[in-house]
Amino acid sequence: MPETRVALLVPSIELGAYWQPVLAHFTETYPQAVFYTGKVYPNFDPALPGCAIVQVVGKFSFKETQAVGAGYGRGIIVVSPKIIPYLIKFRPQVVYPQAFSLWTVFTLLLKPFLGWKVVIIHDGSSPNTDLPKNNWRTMVRRLMIKLVDGFVANSEVGRQYLIKVLGVPAETILKRIYLVPDAAALQKQLANAQPPQLDGLQRPVFLYVGRITQRKGLKPLLKACSLLREQGHTNYTLLIIGVGDQEAELRALAQQYGIEAQLQWEGWVDYGRLGAYFQQADVFVFPTYEDVWGMVVPEAMVFGKPILCSNGAAACELVQTDENGFVFDPHDPGAIAQGMQYFLEHPERIEPMGERSRQIIANYTPATAAAAFMEMTTLIMGQN
Repeated sequence: MPETRVALLVPSIELGAYWQPVLAHFTETYPQAVFYTGKVYPNFDPALPGCAIVQVVGKFSFKETQAVGAGYGRGIIVVSPKIIPYLIKFRPQVVYPQAFSLWTVFTLLLKPFLGWKVVIIHDGSSPNTDLPKNNWRTMVRRLMIKLVDGFVANSEVGRQYLIKVLGVPAETILKRIYLVPDAAALQKQLANAQPPQLDGLQRPVFLYVGRITQRKGLKPLLKACSLLREQGHTNYTLLIIGVGDQEAELRALAQQYGIEAQLQWEGWVDYGRLGAYFQQADVFVFPTYEDVWGMVVPEAMVFGKPILCSNGAAACELVQTDENGFVFDPHDPGAIAQGMQYFLEHPERIEPMGERSRQIIANYTPATAAAAFMEMTTLIMGQN
């Protein structure tokens, strides 16, 4: 097992610092592993455990061909063909390419000649990333999967896409959540971070963290706040962290709705300080129209927060209705308002539901994520 050579091909980890602890655990069992990528996250430190196996190959870019207001922009992932000589030289026995990029195509074309096993890593699915109604794209992917030995699916939505749209046999898919936060690292950051000054805010504090763009569904969230105001609920704060091109429009909308007193715009916050905001907030709300996963949801759960989550985020599968939060349709401001109203009228439920969040996410750690890839590697190599 330790001598098995494993290659992981992820075109970009620009937003993927969570891979570092996963790789640290994985390489304890499979030390002969290499992680290829075209772009690393800011402040990437090769000296950290697991990062020594990361190799940057060429450059990654995304060329948008069509903007989609309430969803991901459609386009083409550009990766370097230089991955080919890297793979030929390394000669891995198992290759894990992410999704269906050109790197996956190269891996499958070389498979008959180099004899490696191919397992596709599938983070999740959403309408504008997979375009299930695009017959050409779907046909090409159906041809590709004929050469694939297995799949590791991070989300149930992604698993269902593989089965129902591409026709992947269910028994070839290992469904394991591997896009997980590092609770220990987040807690460490919390200890070192300067706490935000939120004492003057009206409780409960509903927290949003993310880009201020149309895709993130903030307009329906503000409309929900307007509906709450009409019902006489003004005794709360919506704390918004992030920047983006929709901020001016949303500020004007808040003024139009008469809810400025309920909103606190915090702007950009360094990742190392976010934990302090999670810690001091009461409820996390994520109204996105479309997110392949939504890492902020499990991050909020690490800090013991109840979750109000859009069903447009695959991470909504972590929300157990009436146990640690509620799932809503992001196109329905009334449903968002109903979820917020629940916590306004039942503040005593915030703490126990937050504790339930903490219990749920404790089952998903970098160690369990690494174990998923270890399990699949063992299965695919026919090892007992």
